[in-house]
This record gives sequence, structure tokens and C-alpha cells, in this order.
Amino acid sequence: MIRTLKAIPFSAWLGLFIVAANLLIFLLGPMLAPYGQNQIVGSPFDPPSAQYWFGLDQNGRDLFSRLLAGAQMSIGVSLAASLISFCIGIPLGFVAAIFGGWIDTVLSRVVDTVMCIPVLISALVVLQALGSSLPVLIITIALLDSTRVFRLARVVAQGISVLEYAETARLRGESLGWLITREILPNALPPLIAEFGMRFCFTFLFVAGLSFLGLGIQPPFADWGGMVKDNQQAILYGLYAPLFPAAAIALLTIGVNLVVDWLLSGHGTTQGADR
Repeated sequence: MIRTLKAIPFSAWLGLFIVAANLLIFLLGPMLAPYGQNQIVGSPFDPPSAQYWFGLDQNGRDLFSRLLAGAQMSIGVSLAASLISFCIGIPLGFVAAIFGGWIDTVLSRVVDTVMCIPVLISALVVLQALGSSLPVLIITIALLDSTRVFRLARVVAQGISVLEYAETARLRGESLGWLITREILPNALPPLIAEFGMRFCFTFLFVAGLSFLGLGIQPPFADWGGMVKDNQQAILYGLYAPLFPAAAIALLTIGVNLVVDWLLSGHGTTQGADR
């Protein structure tokens, strides 16, 4: 155990620390915030002080409190969309790989058609038509992202399904559910876990981008992308209000990428497979 922990590089430890800190803020952020996320406590763009660590925003609200509260929206929406996309893409990818034939052809062509349209354009069209409510935002991003998950799951399952132990399970007459849960999924977990980290980063940045454009998470909810947009005028006055949420976005993205890099390097996935 000690030898295993020593084998983890410093960059991975740093990434794990950043991810763990953000998860803690995600779970406890509003309880740790000294003020309400929409509570006006002073004048617009008041500078940082002992009372207001990051200063105040364009409406006189405490930036530190809004950062803590915004973590639930920024991380929560991205996490929900990523989980749903994997719940859709993995089963469909496995089914396409196992059955092949017309099922694989139909599913693959549908995915190719969706992927021909840039994700941002597809999301903008849907959100403009249906609105930017949280359910619509999450489902839209999840459906668009599930196409990427489908392709990876299909390729991985195709490689596993032709191996000897998978063929043996078929000859024994095992059901599709048994084949997926007992043979394919356990052996496909390492690349899928690494892919989940990467997809979460893309989704997280995509949600922040949509919020910056005004089509993501809507007021009165605080979120990091929207905070950058709302406070961008502060740059003109030499203030740093928009840099705090921008730094929070960058820091979490870097942390997740450090963990994913470690997993993709083989250390994390090999140890997981050995267990």
C-alpha cells in the first residue's frame, strides 16, 4: 500500500487535491459562504478587504460567497450532464458492438449525423428554441456529448467482445445483460473512467462558455461562467472581479486534467485492473 502511494507522482497528488477541494466546495459551498449569493452588502465593485475577501461584484454582492454558491451550479450541471451522457452512450455503444449488423449501422449513422453539426451550434439552436432551464440545459448537453461516449464505448466493446472469454460466455448461452455487466464493462472501465474525466472537463468549459454567452445557467443562480460575464466591465477600471471565477474554472480544469493524465499514463488504470 505504501509503495503504491509512493508511486503516485506529485502532479497526480496535486490534481487529486484540487478535485477533492472542489468537491468539498460543491457539497458545502452555500453553508461556508458568509453571505447569501444574492445578498447586496455594499457598493458595486468594492475592492477586496478583510470583510470581503474577493471584493464585491457589479451589484454589490460578495464575490467569495457567490463563488462558493456558484460551485454547486457550475460543477453540478456539468457532472449531471456527464453522468447522463455516459448512461446513454455506454449501453448503446456496447449494444452496437455486440450485435453489429443493421443495429450497429443505424446507431453509428445517427451518431455520425449528430456529430456533423458543431456542438456549440446544436446547443445554441436547442437552447434558443426551448429555453435555458436547468433540465433543458443538462439534457441537451448530455445528448450531444453521448455521441462521443458512444463511439469510444463501441470501439472498446468491439475489441473485448472478440476475445476468448467473451466468446466462451456467448457459447454458454449467457444473456446480453450478463455479457455486458460481467465481461465487457469490467474490462472497459479503465479507458471509460479516463474518458469520463476528459468529458467532464469539456462539459464544464462548455457550460461556462454558454453561461458567458447568456444561454447557460440563468439568474438568480450563481455560476462561474456567468460571473465572468457579469463582471467583465471591471477590467476597464483595473479591478480583478472577473478573474476570480475565471481562475476557479481554470483551476478545476487543470486539476481534473492532471488526474486524467495520470490515469492515461497507465499507473492508475493498471493498478485498477490488477485489483
